[in-house]
Amino acid sequence: MILSPAWLSLAVIAVMMALFVWGRIRYDVVALLALLAAIAAGIVKADDAFKGFGDDIVIIVASALVISAAITRSGVIEQAVRGLSPLLTTPTRQVGALSVMVALMSSVMKNIGALSMLIPVAARLSRQHGTPLSRLLMPMSFASLLGGVVTLVGTSPNIIVSKIRHDIVGEPFRMFDFTPVGLPLVVAGIGLLLLTNRLLGAKDRKGVTESLEAAYGAHGYALEAEVPADNPHVGQSVAALRELAGGEIALTALIRGDNKRFNKPDQQSLRPGDRLMLQGDPAELQAFVERAGLETAADRMPVLPEEPNEEIATVEAVVTSNSMMVAWTPAQLRLHERFGVTVVAVSRAGETIQQRLKSFRFRPGDLLVLKARRRDLADMLARLGCLPLAGRYMPLGSRNASYLPLAIVLVAMGLMAGGLIPVPVAFFGAAVTMMATGAIAPRDAYEAIDWPVLVTLGALIPVSDSMRTTGATDLISGWLAQAGGALPPYGSLALVMVAAMLVTPFLNNAATVLVMGPVAASFAVNLGYGPDPFLMAVAIGAACDFLTPIGHQCNMLVWGPGGYKFTDYWRLGAPLSLLVVVLGTPLILAFWPLAAR
Repeated sequence: MILSPAWLSLAVIAVMMALFVWGRIRYDVVALLALLAAIAAGIVKADDAFKGFGDDIVIIVASALVISAAITRSGVIEQAVRGLSPLLTTPTRQVGALSVMVALMSSVMKNIGALSMLIPVAARLSRQHGTPLSRLLMPMSFASLLGGVVTLVGTSPNIIVSKIRHDIVGEPFRMFDFTPVGLPLVVAGIGLLLLTNRLLGAKDRKGVTESLEAAYGAHGYALEAEVPADNPHVGQSVAALRELAGGEIALTALIRGDNKRFNKPDQQSLRPGDRLMLQGDPAELQAFVERAGLETAADRMPVLPEEPNEEIATVEAVVTSNSMMVAWTPAQLRLHERFGVTVVAVSRAGETIQQRLKSFRFRPGDLLVLKARRRDLADMLARLGCLPLAGRYMPLGSRNASYLPLAIVLVAMGLMAGGLIPVPVAFFGAAVTMMATGAIAPRDAYEAIDWPVLVTLGALIPVSDSMRTTGATDLISGWLAQAGGALPPYGSLALVMVAAMLVTPFLNNAATVLVMGPVAASFAVNLGYGPDPFLMAVAIGAACDFLTPIGHQCNMLVWGPGGYKFTDYWRLGAPLSLLVVVLGTPLILAFWPLAAR
């Protein structure tokens, strides 16, 4: 028996979904295999096979990752979290606050833009309070999808449905026509996420770098900061400066001159040239140094570029057992003069460091924050016998133009909201502008991009589109019409919403609305009803894809950083999908009655 192209398309997608659930093969490889199978089966033309890699969705996700990284490096996130952190001490509070923020932002701007701006906040709270990042990111993604259904501009399905309505009845949906249905769904959905986020487990999905961070994170990094002559805190007590740290930084010692050290310095008055030994989280250390107007080794002994546009990099490294640094101090090795490197901070497991960094005698296993010219890093680390630790941004030793990335994002989103530029151009323009203005170095921008996610997107777009080109969507529409004829009106409406939810992972939300919108409107007319409630059901169903990571860019964006398995989306998304259907159907009927045509 030879299968028709429609059934071949459904078969390829079914096998692909089975491999995703199996989880033994990397998700990007599964997507590439699906694309290869679709080409071999003839349901994707060779000329169209790689068009997905140039699709707008790929550009949007890549740009959003760059934007998120730039905002992380800007220091704005630390300022935002500093005010929230004392209140957000439990996972439930963190999930609630982040979900509310991302939902509100998503109601007036593109939801992936809102999510990308708040992912660094979630990462910061995760590091500070020990909350698994996986418990925060998926609820945030789902809340951003819910927030998108509140207004016309929140998500693409709303805009497309509005155009379909205009084509059918001569009038589009207005800005707040979605609000009576969308807003209660947001409130109820976030309430459910507060209860169900525990289903994601109490342990984070950690890699090698995160495990090392956990091993050394109990004591943090030790940093030496000097009080400059013009510092406003000169003459004040050390206790007053400790209060400024807010309990997030340990002030372990005050060193005056060459030999005088106070291990309990609270009653001492600060003098110019005093050196404070600080210990804590790298981001908190850098924020406190800037807030207190102190100078670090990176300020006193800067690494200067030798050529125009040369990058100065900060790297974490571990001292190996055969390192030439073992048993020597930075002063003895003359690291700055001989190697062009500055030791910004150090960390040693189980120890509180109270001595000056120039006198710190290195041991195997010590963690260091080093600053050097990027082009010299590999050679310098090899000569010193240190291994670099990749995987997280290190803010120590960096002083950034705090509000530049945020200003760029706000301008881009404003232009997009005003309809002056398309969504992909807004994201792409913001990312490129950040690189051009130095808000993020080009190398850091490329490192911030999750390439497996982009490969997955590029491969799946033509595979999903094969459902439309082969007529598989017509098969589904026919089944829908047969099933709906035997249902009561509210059942038919719920069926349309469920069908949109189930189709979205394969067609993406915009394509789902384009395919199912006319089908739903025709279905409503055949039943003797107006199209409005059925179009609204399609918009909400297409926007609320909580069951897979592949149906919406927001779910794709958190898939890698959260370390999620494919089945994790079902675990948290199934109850939320059920809530949307059970609550969304009567809400639509209440505000968009099934008026007979």
